[in-house]
Amino acid sequence: MSQLSDIRREQLLRMYRDMLRIRMIEEGIADRYAEHEMRCPVHLSIGQEASAVGVCNALLHTDRVFSTHRCHAHYLAMAGDLKAMLAEIYGKAAGCIGGRGGSMHLSDPAQGLIASVPIVASSIPLAVGTALSDQIDGNKNVSVTFFGDASVEEGVFHESANFASLRKLPVLFVCENNLYSVYTPLKDRQPSRPLTELARAHGMNSIHADGNDVVAVFKAAHEAVERARRGDGPTFLLLDTYRWREHCGPEFDNHIGYRTEAEYEAWHIQCPIKKSRENLQSQKILLPSDEDDMVAVFKWEIDNAFEFAKKAPLPEPSSASDHVYA
Repeated sequence: MSQLSDIRREQLLRMYRDMLRIRMIEEGIADRYAEHEMRCPVHLSIGQEASAVGVCNALLHTDRVFSTHRCHAHYLAMAGDLKAMLAEIYGKAAGCIGGRGGSMHLSDPAQGLIASVPIVASSIPLAVGTALSDQIDGNKNVSVTFFGDASVEEGVFHESANFASLRKLPVLFVCENNLYSVYTPLKDRQPSRPLTELARAHGMNSIHADGNDVVAVFKAAHEAVERARRGDGPTFLLLDTYRWREHCGPEFDNHIGYRTEAEYEAWHIQCPIKKSRENLQSQKILLPSDEDDMVAVFKWEIDNAFEFAKKAPLPEPSSASDHVYA
């Protein structure tokens, strides 16, 4: 775990709380998914919480974040409204986009989470576009695009990286490398070289960090954000992490053969929440009673949010053509 001495106690506790809350919310989704009331796919970030929390804690709510199909953690780390998120997953009118998008399209622009786009790599040019807009307007906002390791294999990644470097745009390219494009491992898709070399090929600054160490992620993101605000251009953040559940859905899938139980266990013991808890407890920053209190508060909040989402009304059929453009 990275050194804690130069990060305030309140910041460390906030990041731990954020990760624990996200984990509990997503486990709540997984536990209830078999009720068949959430009529959309869900892509869970369980095991990957540190990358979302570490990056988003380095941002302001005036910054602009773009996410992917696996967007719950980013939305929540940017303080997106939980009731609106769950209502969206249940397809209700009170959802963050009116029940029209479901789990893969979460958005809370007031908190800085502008859009989540499930098409692989499609959030990247959006973030580059808002970064260009901010550069033209002369403000100090930073744009962030989260994406998985498979996105670097799309042409739009390279076009966007080249343009961002050329124009020295204030944008972070955050690659959450969980080693798989659905079921295909990175080693079967890429030659043996660091993904950071792809960014360097476009003249872009790059940082490689342990994506399961929230302090390391925060420090890397803070450095990249400050660099962008100074006008020194984009940064590619490579964060190594691992999803615990199936690519899409609430279950575990180690039995189907694309990854081994041994590999899963090797990553499972690197749990970002466990890492952070042990380090905070060793520094006397977190007491067992503190965690008990957090769990009780979060459980109450989550149960209430699910109750709200289930009871909320469906969208009116007469609104079906709203927001449709031809």
